Formats: sequence, C-alpha cells, structure tokens
Amino acid sequence: MKLNTQPNFTDPDAFYAALTAIHRDLDRDQSERVNARLVLLLANHIGDMEALQEALEVASNLNDSA
Repeated sequence: MKLNTQPNFTDPDAFYAALTAIHRDLDRDQSERVNARLVLLLANHIGDMEALQEALEVASNLNDSA
C-alpha cells in the first residue's frame, strides 16, 4: 500500500479552518469547482498513480472510515 491513511497533518485544525474559509462565501457551484481544483492540484502533487488509485478506492467506499 502506497497510500498513507494515518494522521499526517502538522496542523489539522489550521487546514480545516482554511478549507472552510475558502468555501464560506461561495455558492454550491463555485464550491464544487474549488473542490475539484483542489483534488486535481493535490493529485498532481502526489503524482503516483498507484497511490492515487488507492485513494480513489478508499474514498469511494462510503461505508468505511479512512
């Protein structure tokens, strides 16, 4: 497994605050576009298709916690 699903944030509260702040004044369409751009930017940063495929599988299993 290449995907790290263990807590790895240096400051999870700061990330959550920043993430919610960018969505605060957006309508649903704008918010969805921001999320899509964020996913693509982070996927590009990761770059490894095996890790990205694992992430897609984990994310698509809505009955399991990541």
